[in-house]
This record gives sequence, structure tokens and C-alpha cells, in this order.
Amino acid sequence: MKQIKDVTTSDIFSHWINIAYLPRWGVLLLDLFIVFVAFIISIIIGNNLWGYSFPSLLFPIWLQLLVLLITQCGFFWAFHTYSGILRYSTFVDTIKVILAVTSSGTILLIINLVCKQILASTPFLTTSLIMYIFIAICFLFIWRVIIKTTFEYISFHNTNVKKVLIYGTQSAGLSIAKMLQSNIESAYRPVGFIDDNMDCSHHNLLGLDIYPYNQDLIALMKQKGIKCVIVSPMKMKEINPLKDLAIFLNNDIQILTTPYFTDFSDNVVEDNISKVIGRIESIKVEDLLERPVIDIDTENVNAILSNRIIMVTGAAGSIGSEIVRQVAIHQPRAIILLEMAESPLHDLTVDLRRKHPELQLVPIIADVRNQNMIETIFEEYHPHVVFHAAAYKHVPLMEDFPTQAIIANVLGTKNVADCAIKYHVDRFVMVSTDKAVNPTNVMGASKRIAEIYVQSLFLKESKTNSNCTKFITTRFGNVLGSNGSVVPFFKKQIAEGGPVTVTHPDIIRYFMTIPEASCLVLEAATLGNGGEIFCFDMGQPVRIADLAENMIRLAGLTPGKDIKITYTGLRPGEKLFEELLNQKETTIPTKNKKILVAKVREYEFDSVSEQIQQLIAMAEDGKVFPTVQAMKNIVPEFKSKNSVYEKLDK
Repeated sequence: MKQIKDVTTSDIFSHWINIAYLPRWGVLLLDLFIVFVAFIISIIIGNNLWGYSFPSLLFPIWLQLLVLLITQCGFFWAFHTYSGILRYSTFVDTIKVILAVTSSGTILLIINLVCKQILASTPFLTTSLIMYIFIAICFLFIWRVIIKTTFEYISFHNTNVKKVLIYGTQSAGLSIAKMLQSNIESAYRPVGFIDDNMDCSHHNLLGLDIYPYNQDLIALMKQKGIKCVIVSPMKMKEINPLKDLAIFLNNDIQILTTPYFTDFSDNVVEDNISKVIGRIESIKVEDLLERPVIDIDTENVNAILSNRIIMVTGAAGSIGSEIVRQVAIHQPRAIILLEMAESPLHDLTVDLRRKHPELQLVPIIADVRNQNMIETIFEEYHPHVVFHAAAYKHVPLMEDFPTQAIIANVLGTKNVADCAIKYHVDRFVMVSTDKAVNPTNVMGASKRIAEIYVQSLFLKESKTNSNCTKFITTRFGNVLGSNGSVVPFFKKQIAEGGPVTVTHPDIIRYFMTIPEASCLVLEAATLGNGGEIFCFDMGQPVRIADLAENMIRLAGLTPGKDIKITYTGLRPGEKLFEELLNQKETTIPTKNKKILVAKVREYEFDSVSEQIQQLIAMAEDGKVFPTVQAMKNIVPEFKSKNSVYEKLDK
């Protein structure tokens, strides 16, 4: 026996919400019907004023109706009153209706006046025409209000719709509220605003209450069953997300935002409404850690990149690919994409050709460790600027394979740098790391040795050639979302149900977004005169345990309850905190306050070169401990931590 399904109120609401939009011709016919009724009423009232003694008119009633409907239809078409979706009607739509009806009525009144002067009679009763204008406007307006209000009522009582507060009462916040109110199909329904002004209570906008951002807010939200907050894009730019949104994160309230958009006017096209609402999403950890937008000297960046041949090694990596994307904006003559990994290189090339079809791209599968291959590429293409981002960067793995760290990070850098000198490259920009400062691991020490090599090479060449290649080094910390960073690792662990693993409860790191890091690399390239090591302002350090907790909350889960956090102990070579400068180093400012120049020890090239050659030879022979010992000889501040190589420091 088939079970009869109960039809609930929610089912009925859902049915009505999902009704297809009335076609334009349908709206036009309904409007003309309303016009018809309004004119009949105006005729009855008008003639009633005459005591039902119909005056002598040129047109019978049926012809009056026909002329009026044709005229009114023409003005409805002229003002496109039928083109909007009734449930999304705005103030602009109302104005269109008023103009269409007033215009048609005015035209008929003018015709009446002319006929009165010429024929001493009129086709219409003037009193009826005047009343028609007012009655038709009222009826058409009421018809739209009824439709809009009905759908809003149905949507508001839909149990599937989430109640939200909007944080921000400026134009962006108001526009988001209007869009959500007008879009019946939205999964969110605004029930109020949040404002930093403590005196804003008992005020409202768009019929919604404004609540002050204070200690009572969370209790009020729980009372009203509100579990979502939408932060307007303008508000995100004004606040410190990690600090100002903590109250929501700590109370398991979902935080949403929208992409930044520019049209905050009342006249928002329905398609744009759907697009913006469709892109409402949970804020990312990148949003919590984001700093103010970086202003770079575009003119100087253009000067070194525009119409030049640019080479990027490690082009498909997280940093390399973003450098490529930003370089592409400056219209270089060509970009040489040098990469070992074929699939990421292919994906990057396809994406760039789609976005920049006019740009000459030269994807090359090559290994910076192969000196002959690198020289062949330089000989063929003669790049003007080289961004060297190819490197091994995984700390624990490089502890296990120090010889490979040397071959990739030192030999690879040496091969590219030597070719840069030989083929007269203008600028060579090396991407380094904060782990090169007082290194406690093989990876950091290998990058410090690479820094030493390119810096000493420049000092040697600049003594005999003032126009030699300018070698510039950039140093920064962890990059959010980069390959191997904690953020995608934590995301994967959360998606799998946990636990989220943190090495130590007190471990802290500096973070920077990929676009921010790449942007500063380009800026540093313009500031450098050769031999500098540029350090980036990384902002305030972040406790990794706090980062893990916030990421769990952003996923709509509770740390310790839904997802556990476990501490696994420091990994080989890992520090509790990173440094951007050696204790003996000092800095000097640049015109960009986010970029500093580290004053570091200078090395004599011949001595360093000999040591590095011996180091590379040991690495190529696979001699692990001798290789690490040689690294410590070159970089005396390299002291291993939590590593088998600690005994070499005794």
C-alpha cells in the first residue's frame, strides 16, 4: 500500500517560491488589463460627475478603450515596464510605470485639447482622463506591491532560509541587504544590521533593526536563532578580521562575505543580483590574515618588464605561477616558463593563453640542475630579467635528503646565476626564505648558501663591469596556500574529520598571501641596484594552534568537539619561531615601507666559490654527513635542531 505523503506548509512555500518567472508578454497583458479596468472606473466616475448624462464625444466608449490601450501599450514598450521581474520590483520600476501612464494620459489630454479647439468636441472626457492617470498608477503600483510582498512573506517563512545579520551599514552592506530582500530564491534572509556605533540601537535601515557591536550581541543572536553574519566587503577592508571577528568565531557563528563589487546603487540588474548572491561564501583563513592592499610603483615595474623577455624558473609553483601572472599584466615581449612538472606547467600555460591571448609564452620543461640545458635556453632566448623561484623547500624532507637540497637549491641557483652573467641578463631576482636566517635545518642553510653565492658573484662582477647583472635577493616567510604550507594541509585534515596536527602548542609563524609576496618580489626587482637582500614586512606572527582553531571554526565546526587538535612534536630542523634577520644584521628602509634592505656580511667570491664547488661535489657523490658539515663551514650560524646533524655542532 502506497504511503500518502503529507503536504506541509513548507512544501507549499517551496512550491510557490520555485514558480517560474512570468514572461514579459504576460506582465504586459496583465498591465493592460489593469489599465482597462482603471479606465472603465474613471469613465464611470467621470460620467457620474455629470449625473449620468453622457456628454457628446467624438469616440464611442469601445473606441476610447481601443485608442487608450494602443497608446498605453506603446508607452509601456517605450519605458520597458514589463521587462523587470515583479517580485524584484524596485523604486526605478515604479518610476517607469508612473512615467508610462503619465505620458500616455498627457498625450491623450493634448489630443483632447486640440480637438476641442478645432472640432468643438473631444474624443475623451477630460475628467475621466485625469482620473485615469491617478487610478492606473495606483492600481499598477498596488499590483506590484502585492506580488512583491507575497513572495517576500513566503520566502521569509521558508524554513530552509537562514536568518543573517549584515555587518556594515555603508553602501555595500545596504546593497547586500537589498539584494537578499529582492531575491526570493536566496538561501539567506537579512533580519538586521550590525554597527560599531553603540548609540545605533532603536534605529533601522530598510525596515531592519540595527544592533550595536557589543557584549550583548551574541546573546541576542542566540535568542533570535541567528547563526550567520555576512560581512560586507567594505567592512572587511576597515576591520582587523582576526581580532574583530573573533567573537563570532568563538561562538560557532558562521561568517560569510561577498566579493568586492562596485555597483552599490539601487538600480542593480537582476543578473548581477544573482551573481553576487551566488558568490556569498564563508570567509577564508586568508581573509582573517589579510593585510592592507600593497601599493607598488607600477611605473617602475613597467619599466623593467614591459616589452622585455622575462624568464621565471619554477614557473608553475605557487610563488612562480603568481609571479608569472603578475608579470603578464605588464605586457612583456615574452615570458619563458621554466618548470620540471609537466601537468602544472600545461595548466598554467592554458590559463595564461586564455587570459592573455596576445602574450608570447614559451613553456619549457627543464631542470635548473642541468647546466647544459640551462645554458642552451639562455643562448636561444637571451632573457632580460630572471625570476628564480625553483627550489626544494620542504624542511623535514630536506633533512632526510641534504644532498638533494644542495643540488637543487645551490647548484640550480649557481647554474642560472652563471648563465645570467654570461648572457648579460639585466636583473636576476632570487626568491629566498626566512629559514635562511640563523638556519636550524638543511633547507634554510641551502638557501642561505645560494644567497651568499649570488651576492658574492655580483660583488665580483661589479668591480670590473658597472653594467653587470644586478643580483637581487628577496626573503619572506610562509605563504598562505602555497604548496606544502599548513593551510591546505589543515583543510584536508578538517575535511577528513580530523584530527588537525600541530607540531607544538607555542609554535608561531609569519604569513603572507601569495599575491602579496609576488607583488613585493616585483617591487624589490625595481628597487635593487645589485647585491641587496630585501626583507618583507610580514606583519604580526600567528600562533599555529590559533590558526588551526580558527580554520575549524570557519568550517562551521567546534575545536575539540567536532575536530580534535593533536600535538606531534617539533619536526627535524623546525624552529618554534622564524626570523627574517640575523642578530648581527641591521636594516635600512626603502621607499616602500613594507620592504627593508638587510645589511649582511659580504663574502669574497673566490673563496666562497671554491667552498661551494667542494660542497656540490660532495652532494653529487651522495656523502650526507660530509655535505652537512661543509654547509656548516660555509654558514657558521647553521645550528641543527631536533636533527641527527646536531652532533656535528659539538
